[in-house]
Amino acid sequence: MYENGQLLTEDNHFADHIERDVPIQIYRNNLHDDIGFVQEITTTYVKVNDTFYRRDQFRFISRPGY
Repeated sequence: MYENGQLLTEDNHFADHIERDVPIQIYRNNLHDDIGFVQEITTTYVKVNDTFYRRDQFRFISRPGY
């Protein structure tokens, strides 16, 4: 499984979080933007809390146990 604070970059990282219902935290410019559960992924976006976040503009961090 993933460690708290682990950077998520690959499709399988996000798919694992969807499958196991593990929350992620989203950062932009090192500032917290959102936290929640991955609803959908594409090669360009990650959908969390009904919002699409561009994968090239945000950092996604695993938050198991949150």
